[in-house]
Amino acid sequence: MGSALSLRSDFDGSILRRLARQTRDADQARRLLSLASIYDGGSRADAARLGSVTVQIVRDWVVRFNARGPEGLINGKAPGPKSLLNDQQRAALAKAIEVGPTPYLDGVVRWRLCDLAQWIWEEFRISVSEETLGREVRAMGYRKLSARPRHHAQDPEAAEAFKKNFPAAVAKIAAGPAKGKVIEIWFQDEARIGQKNKITRRWAKRGTRPSAPHDQRTRSAYIFGAICPKQGKAAALVMPWCDTHAMNQHLIEISRHVADNAHAVLIMDQAGWHMSSNLVVPENITILPLPPKSPELNPVENIWQFMRENWLSNRVFKSYEDIVDHCCYAWTTLQDRPWKIMSIGRRKWAQGF
Repeated sequence: MGSALSLRSDFDGSILRRLARQTRDADQARRLLSLASIYDGGSRADAARLGSVTVQIVRDWVVRFNARGPEGLINGKAPGPKSLLNDQQRAALAKAIEVGPTPYLDGVVRWRLCDLAQWIWEEFRISVSEETLGREVRAMGYRKLSARPRHHAQDPEAAEAFKKNFPAAVAKIAAGPAKGKVIEIWFQDEARIGQKNKITRRWAKRGTRPSAPHDQRTRSAYIFGAICPKQGKAAALVMPWCDTHAMNQHLIEISRHVADNAHAVLIMDQAGWHMSSNLVVPENITILPLPPKSPELNPVENIWQFMRENWLSNRVFKSYEDIVDHCCYAWTTLQDRPWKIMSIGRRKWAQGF
């Protein structure tokens, strides 16, 4: 039989009863009242009857209370079973997720949980269920995210060189055509919106496949869009085609949105109508072309994704005029949310120097 234990002296019965009234944890309140009866001179057996437990359990409560105070009487979360993977195996799993599967060896082009479970078995001879593996990879910080498109012929070194040399390029513009002016960094791109529309993800019960309207007609329009992420500004036109004339009109529209004391550095890709010799560039704009095949450097791509997912997908457009109306509504709604433009449009390499 264990030796008798004394309760800590910095509490008394009245304090424990007050704490029992304040707590929302029924188990903690019951234990506090049981120990309060001991403070008031009751026996350990009286406390056990009050708590509907054995004397040994009351002794355990006393040990926990003396060590941690009232918080020691709260039920802790069970530790659960030990992880099947050790630190080295977890690091190898993280590396495999980062590198991705090799199609001709692994037979898949993206990892699913069942594929990763098979990979773990082949590498370490450890059998892991998909549910357990899902909790493991989430605890490691991984989530299933949509991938950014990257051109297969892109030159990664050219993209990195563009970001590295961007401050110098802006400084050259600031010392030349924009001398004495405030520099505004703008990004420009086009998006085709048509009757053959996209279908986005939506909430639905597990095991079902929700449906969405999808048109097969081919009428379409183009949104010429530009954003200034630092200022939260945006300028756009909806046009029936992509050519130099449409681009000239968009440059005029962007020029109208540039501040009077500012000069815009307009970053865009090298589409034919962007680099045409017939392009008329306003005096308060200087065009800075992106490296070839590098759309991920242009945050307007994120703007298109946001607009499609929230306003333009899962629709059937009745006519060309209906497409134009929805495009105009989507863009004006975006303009009314400058904080959203700032949030998804900023790039550290463009605004962080």
